[in-house]
Amino acid sequence: MLELLDSPDLAVAVTLQPLKRFALDAAIVFTDILPPLAAMGLEISFGDRENPEGPRIANPIQSTRDIDLLAVPPASEALGKTLEAVRTLRGELGATPLIGFAGAPFTLASYAIEGGGSKNYARTKALLYREPAAWARLMTKLVTLISDYLAGQAAAGASALQVFDSWAGVALGREDYVRYVQPYNRRLFAALRATGVPVINFSTGTAAFIEEVASGGGDVVSVDWRMSLPWYRDRIGAGRAIQGNLDPVALLAPWRELRPRVDEILDGAAGSPGHIFNLGHGILPETEPDTVARLVDYVHERSAGSR
Repeated sequence: MLELLDSPDLAVAVTLQPLKRFALDAAIVFTDILPPLAAMGLEISFGDRENPEGPRIANPIQSTRDIDLLAVPPASEALGKTLEAVRTLRGELGATPLIGFAGAPFTLASYAIEGGGSKNYARTKALLYREPAAWARLMTKLVTLISDYLAGQAAAGASALQVFDSWAGVALGREDYVRYVQPYNRRLFAALRATGVPVINFSTGTAAFIEEVASGGGDVVSVDWRMSLPWYRDRIGAGRAIQGNLDPVALLAPWRELRPRVDEILDGAAGSPGHIFNLGHGILPETEPDTVARLVDYVHERSAGSR
């Protein structure tokens, strides 16, 4: 993984692979959400071929002093490999849109504090409860670096940007989200308006406070599969585009089970402008590629009349 992240040529090759196999409408640059943390001074690892594992941080944040020592370097210097990949991809893709992305402040903060994934995010929540001033410093640093990084991707040729807040809905309730996350997301999305490209606000597990997520910013609100598309539309409003929201596990089902779920999403989006059909989260490794191809073709077939 680290080899792929360190090589723009390999990142370009991986980005292009899905487009060579499937009739997708856009590409998303191959990278990971954690390189900004490495740029700040944290040590990231992903295991190896013999012992693969989720991302781990060898020196997680354990004190307020650790937060103060985190660097905030220019993205052009610290994250230049991804920006180079974006520039190369812009030339390779022609008219096909390219999506750039980064992790949201809370999700990156939780990785930095927990040292990896977590079941209860106890360390992260303990810090924000006990040391609100330190939490504010950490989130401000992250907003600064993430906004610079995403702006760099847009300048390099990304057609749209996506901000992944994968863990806020898992870790937090409405009140904590509004107090400890929403203000920093608003700063980030406000800063990204200057890029002039559409920005997607992605989160999962946030149905209970999707209105607060949407009010944080973004031209597109990405929603998961836990509620129906019309349910989300009622809460987000008719003027915002929505991305989603097929359950990734549904792709493991036979077509006779999968097709009605796809129809439900497309029917739920009918009559409302601005829908990007997508999964509610990442695709599972055990998904059959032929199922993906059939899904993509079916969505195009059904959507052709509404384009």
